[in-house]
Amino acid sequence: MWPDSGHQSVLLNEVVDLLKEKPDGIFLDCTLGRAGHSSALLKATQGKCRIIGLDQDQEALKKCEEILAPYKDSVILKHANFAVFDKVLNELNIDMVDGVLFDLGVSSNQLDEAERGFSFRFDSDLDMRMDRTQELTAADVVNLWDEKKLADLIYNYGEERYSRRIARIIVEARGRKPISTTLELAGLIERAYPRRGYHRIHPATRTFQALRIAVNRELEVLETALSKVLNYVCPGGLICIIAFHSLEDRIVKHTFREWKKEGLVTLLTKKPLCAGENELKGNKRSRSAKMRVAKRSLQL
Repeated sequence: MWPDSGHQSVLLNEVVDLLKEKPDGIFLDCTLGRAGHSSALLKATQGKCRIIGLDQDQEALKKCEEILAPYKDSVILKHANFAVFDKVLNELNIDMVDGVLFDLGVSSNQLDEAERGFSFRFDSDLDMRMDRTQELTAADVVNLWDEKKLADLIYNYGEERYSRRIARIIVEARGRKPISTTLELAGLIERAYPRRGYHRIHPATRTFQALRIAVNRELEVLETALSKVLNYVCPGGLICIIAFHSLEDRIVKHTFREWKKEGLVTLLTKKPLCAGENELKGNKRSRSAKMRVAKRSLQL
């Protein structure tokens, strides 16, 4: 059951304003979530556009079916990781789309659903799978990976300065008994932090981010999708990508820069778009969002 979290799609107006320029277009929403962007775009175009919506979370798709029911004739929903968006389009006999949206990372609803194990705000099993049909969980990573691999993961994906110390404490603790819950892990991570001094974020924040990225192969999936997305975007079509941490944004930034250098796209955002003051007041999770937009050149 999805919690009623009052979910708000980040940079909603900015996305819709860009994509509605082609009101009868075909758009690929690679990360439906709660269908906020797609629903707003369908409303703005009076249902004239077509949406191909993907999500690897089956519970999200069920909710999206309800939300998008008024536009059911304009929507096709598929349970799929966006790394295989090309397979989905090929199966639907769709050669090109007019725009693609990637709203990266974990959704607000997944964070707020205690049993998913994404957040240390709740005591739950260490899961963190966006697609619960996959096997690897955060508990597997925490309890089975060796100390060096675990430390490298926390450092590289969490940009955590105390990664070695955290990995050592985790390995020592799991030697006594398996680590199975979010609060148990968060408590161990806190022990690795100096007791004195001010910590802007909770000590477990970066480690939990690293585990989530690893479990869901988020950076690998993003690179895979970007490597082929231009082949499926019409000349003049848009690629809009919203990132929430520097690792994602760095991949997008460098990819867009290479595309521009090769003459494949025009960059519509020299600097990433960020949430405005009003959005920041109403949605604190928008504070880290950065959107970059590229327009496919008329010729590849």
